[in-house]
Amino acid sequence: MTKFIFVTGGVVSSLGKGIASASIGKILEAKGLRVSLIKCDPYINVDPGTMNPYQHGEVYVTEDGAETDLDLGHYQRFTNAAIGFENNITTGKIYDTVIKKERKGDYLGKTIQVIPHITDEIKNRIRKVARKKNLDVVIIEIGGTVGDIESLPFLEAIRQFRIEEKPENALSIHVTLVPYIKSADEVKTKPTQHSVGRLREIGIQPDILLCRCQKPLSKTVKEKIALFCNVCQKDVFEAVDVESVYEVPLKFQEQCLGERIAVKLGVKKGNKDLSGWKKKVIERIYYPKKEKEVAMVGKYIGLQDAYKSIYEALIHAGIANNTKIKIKKVDPECIEKYGPDKYLKNTEAVLIPGGFGLRGIEGKIQAAGYARRNNISFLGICLGMQVAVIDFARNCCNLKKANSSEFEPNTPEPVIGLMPGQENIKEKGATMRLGAYRCRVRKNTKAFKAYRSFSFTERHRHRYEFNNRYKKTMEREGLVFSGYNPSRNLVEIIELKNHKWFLGCQFHPEFKSKPEKAHPLFRDFIKYA
Repeated sequence: MTKFIFVTGGVVSSLGKGIASASIGKILEAKGLRVSLIKCDPYINVDPGTMNPYQHGEVYVTEDGAETDLDLGHYQRFTNAAIGFENNITTGKIYDTVIKKERKGDYLGKTIQVIPHITDEIKNRIRKVARKKNLDVVIIEIGGTVGDIESLPFLEAIRQFRIEEKPENALSIHVTLVPYIKSADEVKTKPTQHSVGRLREIGIQPDILLCRCQKPLSKTVKEKIALFCNVCQKDVFEAVDVESVYEVPLKFQEQCLGERIAVKLGVKKGNKDLSGWKKKVIERIYYPKKEKEVAMVGKYIGLQDAYKSIYEALIHAGIANNTKIKIKKVDPECIEKYGPDKYLKNTEAVLIPGGFGLRGIEGKIQAAGYARRNNISFLGICLGMQVAVIDFARNCCNLKKANSSEFEPNTPEPVIGLMPGQENIKEKGATMRLGAYRCRVRKNTKAFKAYRSFSFTERHRHRYEFNNRYKKTMEREGLVFSGYNPSRNLVEIIELKNHKWFLGCQFHPEFKSKPEKAHPLFRDFIKYA
């Protein structure tokens, strides 16, 4: 019978519920349990696909083409769980489903209300994931902060869920803040007391507390938290700040969090330690042999979460190469004003990520050209590949007005154009080329050397692609089209033959990278730097 763990958060946002949930999943997998994770997002958007990265952070894309919250990226990096469309539940999805059922007459004669119709739909979706994948444990993270009006239907749903299930089948874990006041040189438990109090007002008594703190908590502090929050002292755990998020599972394991969860859920599977994770991941992060700087030329560099998976994939590549990665964030608009030499001189690696819109495009094109001319290791992802093509067309093929029709609809040389089938699409949500598509690569190319395979799948999120009309022209000048989609003959990978390592891909390799298994393109990008 599937067990359920509900993870909530209080006091402030960004406490790390996603990392905590992923770390718990990692610990439970080490016990031999089959685990999946769900993120419940309170916003009314159906998904984050149309949201600005500065509003929401990156959009994480799953194999089945779902545009989801970035926490699902944490889930996949930490665990082996199969994550897809059903693992991200939003208020928008719930209301959309309930309204469609009402229009069909499924609720004929009834008044549709938050309770029971909205809460029932939330519970049904959680149980659907558990049934479909034959799981031992499902971890459900509730987005937002306890007390937010948007989160109330989800909290009410899990309150009902715990009543409907046997007590040993559902567990509530609350992540809260225990701040350190420097001037008083003491930690304060009052925010945690208030947070748990709000949760209990809703009808949920937490079973375990994860206390986010700057330094370890004393026995006296834990006793106080336990007393005022109505939990056992052995159910109060520290979530201490660490340099790398990949250390969090080890910190939890040191406190026997996995064992406590297993006791409360009545789980009796075995228990492997995380020594392999410590040796292969943590020791290489903290004690690397080398250090390399990567210039990241992106328009959303002002928000760390906007390129979360790319930053993590670079860390993974560093682990694979026993190298610490320092990221130099470069605004492409600054390159447009002052030129690439000011920001990219002495840089040994340049990465241009995906994105949308005209702002900063010419700066990105200049950055790609600078890496091409100066034999700098280069990786262009999605839009990054497209700007590399534009640079090559303008400066190596004498196509001076080459551009993408996304930025210049009337360009006489549309080397990048709208994909077939996208021309008449008006709706923006979930209408791009999304999810996993097959790519085949040519032998004796940088792509083949990295993948060591002729065929694989990668995840996509784009509307524009390389225009095949210009393929022969660019091949004559030295551009190598090393990867393509076999069903539609779409260009997937471009590279330069006479260059240390210069590669652009239309897909997003960062979504499949893991700490113990760096993505081959990121791995070689750093290797050849």
